[in-house]
Amino acid sequence: MTSTGPTTRPGSDAAIRRALRREVPNTLGILADPRDFAAMRGYRSFTFDDHDSYLRHADRLLRALTAQHLHTTLALFDPDEYADYCADAGLDADSPASRSRFTAELARRGTAVPCTGAPLAELLPHLVDATVRRATRHYATALLTDLGTCAECGEDIGRASFALATRVLTRLLDVAGPGTHHLVCSVPAPDEQLLAVLHAQGGDTTAPAALDTEEGVAFVTVLAAGIALRAAGGVVLRTTRPGAPDYLHGWRLDRGRLTPLTAGEVFSAYCTDAATGDPLPPEPGVEYRAGFPVTVADPGGHR
Repeated sequence: MTSTGPTTRPGSDAAIRRALRREVPNTLGILADPRDFAAMRGYRSFTFDDHDSYLRHADRLLRALTAQHLHTTLALFDPDEYADYCADAGLDADSPASRSRFTAELARRGTAVPCTGAPLAELLPHLVDATVRRATRHYATALLTDLGTCAECGEDIGRASFALATRVLTRLLDVAGPGTHHLVCSVPAPDEQLLAVLHAQGGDTTAPAALDTEEGVAFVTVLAAGIALRAAGGVVLRTTRPGAPDYLHGWRLDRGRLTPLTAGEVFSAYCTDAATGDPLPPEPGVEYRAGFPVTVADPGGHR
């Protein structure tokens, strides 16, 4: 007879360990940027030599963990944040254990995306977008919080601006109507340019547009910061419907209010190279339209 090796009884130690292993979540802190990878190579305990090879092996690991039906998430590993974390916690940064501990902290408080079998190349753009969106929202929220209360009425300026921005977004989507909507809000802030992107699916007049909650909160927070700061930002809306051209609308954020752009201004904004000022050809299948009026209740006047 040919031996097939030892069998594992359902109640054996090995079976119990495997069962427990399925209860342990996994998080991989990924170095998506080659410059971040190069920075980590300064640690002797970081033994990876080539970024492309590192990503290939990371992809195989994630697929293997998913194939075992183990809950696995992916988070961006930032070398600067890692160094600060180790310094604050009194940890040796040149240690796999410290990197693992930092990654666990990322999973707890940072942005992580679930791994469901998709290739790493597909997961990374979603992870980067989610991480940037979270950082932008936190910065915009801090700006709103620091504004304090209105000197005249005592109302919290940040909270009032957020409520107003929520009404503005609701009105934009209500008037836009059916279709797939892509909105972008750009606001200059003291330390950086804030940018928020929102995708929504508009229905009929009996139902509100469907949108991702996290994207919606980030968009409203950035718009609220622009309203509160009275910044010279802007909002653009692109609507796609089957069998029709895409419609592009635009607004100028001026002293806390959205002012519709003319069709010519929308055309000029989209058909001008931002870096050189040279004209660009119009995009096929697109109609450049004036922004429509966005009228919402606004007590205004906060200082």
